[in-house]
Amino acid sequence: MSQIVKAYDVRGVYPDQLDDRLAELFGAAFVEVTGAGAIVIGHDMRPSSPGLASSFARGAVSRGADATIIGLCSTDQLYFASGDMDMPGAMFTASHNPAQYNGIKMCRAGAAPVGQDTGLAEIRALAEGWLTDGAPASVTKPGHLGQRDTLTDYAAYLLSLVDVSAIRPLKVVVDAGNGMGGHTVPTVFADLPLDVVPMYFELDGTFPNHEANPLDPKNIVDLQARVLAEGADLGLAFDGDADRCFVVDERGQGVSPSAITALVAARELAKYPGGTIIHNLITSWSVPQVVREHGGTPVRTRVGHSFIKQEMARTGAVFGGEHSAHYYFRDFWNADTGMLAALHVLAALGGQRGPLSELVASYDRYAGSGEINSTVDDQAARTAAVRASFASRDDVTFDELDGLTVTGADWWFNLRPSNTEPLLRLNVEARDAATMERVRDEALALIRT
Repeated sequence: MSQIVKAYDVRGVYPDQLDDRLAELFGAAFVEVTGAGAIVIGHDMRPSSPGLASSFARGAVSRGADATIIGLCSTDQLYFASGDMDMPGAMFTASHNPAQYNGIKMCRAGAAPVGQDTGLAEIRALAEGWLTDGAPASVTKPGHLGQRDTLTDYAAYLLSLVDVSAIRPLKVVVDAGNGMGGHTVPTVFADLPLDVVPMYFELDGTFPNHEANPLDPKNIVDLQARVLAEGADLGLAFDGDADRCFVVDERGQGVSPSAITALVAARELAKYPGGTIIHNLITSWSVPQVVREHGGTPVRTRVGHSFIKQEMARTGAVFGGEHSAHYYFRDFWNADTGMLAALHVLAALGGQRGPLSELVASYDRYAGSGEINSTVDDQAARTAAVRASFASRDDVTFDELDGLTVTGADWWFNLRPSNTEPLLRLNVEARDAATMERVRDEALALIRT
């Protein structure tokens, strides 16, 4: 259990760590902890997902809850179902992880997150206690099991949130990575003036073409080449469960998720003047600047969807973005949806005549390193060494909201430990590339000593 129950979800190798019996226990425990009378369950295209989802449903039904299985769906489609049907939900997916993995993302009614501090620890404890003898017999009669298709309603709801009436004809290459984008994109984009060039739309949980993780640059190489070959206006890449979306411009260059965060923030602030925008501490300086320029209030938070969603709820924020390409919308129950962010990009680009590279230039103002991982023997000692080295300078400040952030006059960097691996993650940004490279190299030398 300690290996597969993470901070925000359950994830492990199937069937060695997560199997159908355990999924059934998680289903029973989920109902017990949430007190749900009805739940909704979806799954991705991994070979093990349908069986795991059915087992989870069996466990839920055994505790007296009605279970509605919506079948193949993206994670944000499951969030839609949870919000629209006002039911707790469970999504079977391992997102961008390799084929041998699977997992469960759980939420309460209205897509409210379930994490270690919001029910996941209790779910784990119950399931663990039932491992030997199984869950005790339910004191109520078993629930009912049903099915429902939510794809059309999901698409219609997303399209109701973005004005797409002025989009000019665009050619867009979409790399679904053999993941759930191949299921959702054809329906969501069906009536838009788009010439869609599909890549890897075949649902295949063995990921025969590349890992479904667009955050790794090697996994968008095919998309970049195809955008250039097709003379397309842009490219979109979705991860395995299609809750994240990455953007490539007409030159085949990746667009920073921070720039997309700033662009969407500006559009949401036009819709909700004076609104609050959440951004995590490794997004670009551009994000809070753009938010203020458009009359909004930026709020900085830790990395991780549970922190973003908590702040969204606390502040009533209209939008939140992370540099990992997770985008959260108040209009979507504070949940993350890469598809809605993609529609905003299409509407923004299609509503004017210029290319995407020009459109995003005003939102991408600084030089960034991207995330650089370093394997270390002692995360705390290496972080302390970095802090000590920079502490002698008069022109820097420190904060420890999440890891160590060091800020100079024209640069900043954040150094965070991984919770699951012996890694330190470094992100650097500066006003120009030369300064960024200098600060990056100095920090890496200290980290890797």
